[in-house]
Amino acid sequence: MPDVILNLLPVREEEKAAFEAAAPDAVHLYAGRRTATPEQFAQATIVMGWPRAEMLAQAPRLRWFHCMWAGTDQYTDAVPPSVLMTSSAGTNSQSVAEHMLASLLSLYRKIPQCRDQQRDHAWIDVGDMKSLAGATVLVAGAGHVGSAFAQLCKALGAARTIGLKRTVGGPVPGFDEVFPMERTDELLPQADVAALVLPHAPSTVRFMDRRRLGLLKDDAVLLSAGRGSVLDQDALAELMRGGKLWGAALDVTEPEPLPADSPLWEVPRLLITPHVAGGMRLEVTRKNCIGLALDNLRRYQTGEPLRNLVAR
Repeated sequence: MPDVILNLLPVREEEKAAFEAAAPDAVHLYAGRRTATPEQFAQATIVMGWPRAEMLAQAPRLRWFHCMWAGTDQYTDAVPPSVLMTSSAGTNSQSVAEHMLASLLSLYRKIPQCRDQQRDHAWIDVGDMKSLAGATVLVAGAGHVGSAFAQLCKALGAARTIGLKRTVGGPVPGFDEVFPMERTDELLPQADVAALVLPHAPSTVRFMDRRRLGLLKDDAVLLSAGRGSVLDQDALAELMRGGKLWGAALDVTEPEPLPADSPLWEVPRLLITPHVAGGMRLEVTRKNCIGLALDNLRRYQTGEPLRNLVAR
């Protein structure tokens, strides 16, 4: 029987023809995340996109699931180990890296403070500022996003970029040095900028805890754009109220949305954005996502290894 491909990706009409050309013998179904029906999932042997996890559990014929996002932890229980699962890791690297850089420079130049003063119609010199020139940047998670961010920092004069990875297999673009995660405690005190772009996993929960936050320089900047579970938010709030850190920027929190009564909202020098670093907000991200899915479909048809295969 032919494959039935349920495509929930943000494809345009002209891109549908490319998918159909890549798998000419398959049945191609197109739907949105909220409009796909249980009947479509019941037929599907391949699903591409960002379905609700409970809908994937209603796909008994499923042989391959291609996720529209880099993180796939929400599907761990919904997709049997016998089903191939691939991610879109790397497709939004530019978007997330640019957001991290924008947040960092905003903190360095005290833009949030200036915005607050603008709201109050107050013309006040905000004092000393910082620059990336000569800085040491430490990135926990030296993957696609970490590499893109490190390259941006180098372009603006960072003197040293250091990456942390679970497994070090060689050089990574943008980084002067790459070390295993076990070197974290040794390297944190050297960082002028510490960036967290780690996925959610048992080994990363509270990776940046109170003790490690305490290892950072008092005038360092902390960025978090991976998963909120990586950071001890209560410890961060307490330490920053006590004067620790030049500033911090969180694009991810736990939980999300961040509750209105969270103490994080009132922490001075803390910039919070509502998980908007990635997603499909840039056209280049959408094109990268479609291109990766299309390439993987061609590989699936020819029996070649799939890109971004999720190990389970």
